[in-house]
Amino acid sequence: MRILVVGASGTIGRPLCAELATRHEVIAAGRSGRDVAVDVTEAESIEQMYRRVGHVDACICVAASGALDHFADLTEAALLKNMRGKLFGQINLVLIGQRYLANNGSFTLTSGIFADEAWPRVTGGAVISGGLHSFVLSAAIELPRGLRINAVSPTMVADSAEEFGELFPGMKPVAMDSLIAAYVDCVEGSGTGTIVKAYG
Repeated sequence: MRILVVGASGTIGRPLCAELATRHEVIAAGRSGRDVAVDVTEAESIEQMYRRVGHVDACICVAASGALDHFADLTEAALLKNMRGKLFGQINLVLIGQRYLANNGSFTLTSGIFADEAWPRVTGGAVISGGLHSFVLSAAIELPRGLRINAVSPTMVADSAEEFGELFPGMKPVAMDSLIAAYVDCVEGSGTGTIVKAYG
């Protein structure tokens, strides 16, 4: 398969690309992507990416992350800014990409644990992940040509625990190998409309 990985140079993207490349052709995309550049906050940039890449069998997004917030100071503007990349960007990868993926191709998005577990300072992240889950469920029954869509919902990644662990005391991290396996299963499997909870 030809697999487009958006966010290929990130913490998850690098090992994911390495694993997929053992069996597939991987196209690495990102703000300064190895193969193609894309800004997921801009619909036109996403359209241009797909045009440059050409035929692909799958698109995986591991790009963008939600900012931390303080509920007492949270505003509509802050929420919208937070949503621009991780929510609307991933949605646009599907809405635009459905015209470019091969028949029976797949989309795999990234949400997160905050859709299901309440933690302080992540209201924006919770809204984003919850929205992505609803989008995946709806898109799965409407996408044409046998296209599939799933989301991987990770907890904190073990590789980032040293940097972010103190922000989420008691949160159990997920091992990178287990997380990568979840993405691979979404691409190489046959499921659709599934939220894969990689909670360690």
